[in-house]
Amino acid sequence: MPAKKKAPDLESSLTELEALVARMESGELTLEESLQAFEQGIKLTRECQQRLTQAEQQVQTLIEENGQPVLQDFDPTDDA
Repeated sequence: MPAKKKAPDLESSLTELEALVARMESGELTLEESLQAFEQGIKLTRECQQRLTQAEQQVQTLIEENGQPVLQDFDPTDDA
């Protein structure tokens, strides 16, 4: 079974997205390059949003039991 491809961390994706936006704003890209950059930007934005959602869910797993916070393992594949 092939290993899962590890997604880049949020900070790396944001840095890449910022660089992409700067290239697009420079006005030096062709139409085709702009479309490819836009497509890549949408992909990066969705990946960042997914990682932020997972982080939010992980924080929400901090629950209180008997007045004490308890950290529970987070499974991003668990929809429950």
